[in-house]
Amino acid sequence: MTRVMVFGTFDNLHPGHLNYFKQAWGFALKSPRREKELIVVVARDQNVLKIKGRLPQETEKVRVQKIRAALKELNYEGRVALGSLNNQWAVLRKYQPTLICLGYDQKVDLLRLKSELVKSRLFCKIKRLKAYHPEKYKSSYCRKKKMV
Repeated sequence: MTRVMVFGTFDNLHPGHLNYFKQAWGFALKSPRREKELIVVVARDQNVLKIKGRLPQETEKVRVQKIRAALKELNYEGRVALGSLNNQWAVLRKYQPTLICLGYDQKVDLLRLKSELVKSRLFCKIKRLKAYHPEKYKSSYCRKKKMV
């Protein structure tokens, strides 16, 4: 099975997020394996507060519901999972992705991510995806302008 994993807060789901899913799903479709899955990992409210210093505008429950509806509408095979409150790497071991797709501006310690993959005996690839009109659809911009 090809499992493509993406991560994010996905607050106020917008076309930039949907394009992120589309790009990631495109990699799944290129796989010769029959079974394909997009796994969208949604950041927990408490973790967003720790990392960004503020809570998301929407609760994790609302964000998960919106993403599930979007994946269904886009006809992507996949699942939405909440990240762990205690161990940010646990989701990797649980779902064992074959590819991790990172957003164009996602802040990730790549050395640590690669180290955790090796520790977990996961030999998946990591791809950095392209921006989609960041002047319009960057979450922080949308939040300030209340465009979403």
